[in-house]
Amino acid sequence: MALGLEDKKSIVADVNEAARNALSAVIADYRGLTVEQMTTLRREARSGGVYLKVVRNTLARRAVEGTEYACLKESFSGPTVLAFSQEDPGSAARVMKAFAEENEALEIIALSIGGQLLDGGQIDVLANMPNLDQARAMLMSVMMAPVTKLARTLNEFPARVTRVMSAVADEKKKTS
Repeated sequence: MALGLEDKKSIVADVNEAARNALSAVIADYRGLTVEQMTTLRREARSGGVYLKVVRNTLARRAVEGTEYACLKESFSGPTVLAFSQEDPGSAARVMKAFAEENEALEIIALSIGGQLLDGGQIDVLANMPNLDQARAMLMSVMMAPVTKLARTLNEFPARVTRVMSAVADEKKKTS
């Protein structure tokens, strides 16, 4: 079914809005996936906070113009699916990587973060980024380390004094 001009403008505006609010983007070739597999991918993307859209390449090129994902324009070829991370930078990469491991037909073509174009083979760089909760936990553990060490050091002094006093008392009992 052919798309009318207004439909095309609506699609471009929708994808452009998603791109402007996105933290990272992943492009994959979905050739060979069944409808059921695509439905599963869409469900996983929705639950992972990822905007997923199958768009004609010409419309996708127009949609990313003026965004930090303009570097992806040359990567649109063949049947492609766009995934934009909406909540944390690594969410789209994690969803697409996990799905690609289960379904060999999905081939990751390219990804982008911060206006930098990365090859699809570098998906691990983005997929292994911690999410917000993990990053906060890492930060808190780094902040807590000096305080914990100080508490252990301060606690060690009375414990040493107690051990020395106990050793002196044992020595006096032996000599008496």
